[in-house]
Amino acid sequence: VKSTILNYQSLTTGLFPTKTFAQCPKAKVRDNLYCAASVWALALAYRRIDDDQGRTYELEHSAVKCMRGILYCYMRQADKVEQFKKDPSPSKCLHSVFDLYTGEEVLSYDTYGHLQIDAVSLFLLYLVEMISSGLQIIYNTDEVSFIQNLVFCVERAYRVPDFGMWERGSKYNNGSTELHSSSLLLVDCLLEMVEKFNTLGAAGCSWSVIFVDLDAHNRNRQTLCSLLPRESRSHNTDAALLPCISYPAFAVDDDVLFSQTLDKIIRKLQGRHGLKRFLRDGYGTALEDKNRRYYKPAEIKLFDGIECEFPLFYIFMIIDGKLRALSVEGKSFHSRSNVIKQSSPSNPTGHAFIPKYYYVPGDFIEAEKKDPGSQKRFPSNTGRDGKLFLWGQALYIIAKLLVDGLISPKDIDPVQRYIPSEGQRNVSMRYSNQTHPKQDPFVVVVVVCVHYRPIARTSTPGTHTHTPHDKSSCRPHCNYMVIQAYFHLGVNQKLELFGRPDRPIGCLGTSKIYRILGKTVVCYPIIFDLSDFYMSQDVMLLIDDIKVIFTLM
Repeated sequence: VKSTILNYQSLTTGLFPTKTFAQCPKAKVRDNLYCAASVWALALAYRRIDDDQGRTYELEHSAVKCMRGILYCYMRQADKVEQFKKDPSPSKCLHSVFDLYTGEEVLSYDTYGHLQIDAVSLFLLYLVEMISSGLQIIYNTDEVSFIQNLVFCVERAYRVPDFGMWERGSKYNNGSTELHSSSLLLVDCLLEMVEKFNTLGAAGCSWSVIFVDLDAHNRNRQTLCSLLPRESRSHNTDAALLPCISYPAFAVDDDVLFSQTLDKIIRKLQGRHGLKRFLRDGYGTALEDKNRRYYKPAEIKLFDGIECEFPLFYIFMIIDGKLRALSVEGKSFHSRSNVIKQSSPSNPTGHAFIPKYYYVPGDFIEAEKKDPGSQKRFPSNTGRDGKLFLWGQALYIIAKLLVDGLISPKDIDPVQRYIPSEGQRNVSMRYSNQTHPKQDPFVVVVVVCVHYRPIARTSTPGTHTHTPHDKSSCRPHCNYMVIQAYFHLGVNQKLELFGRPDRPIGCLGTSKIYRILGKTVVCYPIIFDLSDFYMSQDVMLLIDDIKVIFTLM
């Protein structure tokens, strides 16, 4: 880890470079997160040793330094967070690439697709995991407010097309954005993890807790059900789904949907040295024009059958197999890892390392297209992308620690996302009663009449009817009052962040019981808000809407 990861960490920001040669001082958020995760994983292994000679402390704080470096880069763009909450467009999002030494913005919106919701979600995901393991990453109220606003930015991912994990958007690489299942899966996972999570860990209190819009989470889940097992409109399947359905997100609880998605990825993208990112992917191929950012119409046809193979996705599958205790993945570890290492050239450090991809040289392309799989592929590390591919190297370290038994699944995933849904996601009962149901859920309905006259009509045995004027410890309020209370979440004058946008609260949010300023508060559903939509005055339509809400809940 020292020679292959930590030696490349910036002394100032704590970030890791995308490419390891000195002429490329750029740091991508996604690559940095996996580097920090590998260092953190090794620190977890050293915790088991009595005399670690200070290595646990050094490794833990190297990971913290990287995470805080990303947080520092993000907080410098607090104005973009506020703009994105109001207008989620590609020209008003957080940057995904920063200067390695200063943390400043690099690459303009015109030259790079910075709108990558999965990168922000992955940052928050690892933030929760590392804090749950005992690391102290968040220090004060300003940072807590900023994290809350990041959640506001990503929670509506179901309606925000982005450029995806591969930074190109559409499969045709023409500059257009798409709704990606991989982004939605990471957001869906994040919202479950961060709901009522205390960012200060065991030392925190009520003001350091993060709140999530349950209705936004539900809409993300509904959108995913209509997208999976596809990645997007133009991507039939994509290897970007692999880290979402397996480590680190484990975002799919439905076993059938998980199997369909995984089988489709393996069936269409598997190669000898790894997985293709997606079909007709031109990245890294000999036919791709490096001087053009976008492809010409129908140019992706040229890349059919010669797509590069990425070994890091085999490592994702190895980690997933160890975390889920799958015997099939455990048996295939040595064969897959041997293929990767035997095909890799040696480096000056003497350690095994993972190439970024394997490509078909230009002279072999025609023969490869005529007879797929007949030609030898060469690793990208032969003078093309620098010395080391840190993302792949970081994953290899995590996989090696798991396979050798130096860390357990619970160490690397303290939130226990890898456990089946019925045994996980138990948040702190101190701030929330949102737990996984142990049995079939039922809906409790409270009837509130504005006037006393309808009470006589509804006064049947077993039915209790109330009015808003009853003297009780719990009084109903309109939807707008709770929206006003939520508006104060994440407000920070120094960062010029103004809290939750003026968004209505859906049926799941209005079904909760709130404790605000020492008072118990419930609110009417939004369908009873006459200022929201005049059709609510149609009684028959209102009854149908109520039935739909009960079915949803």
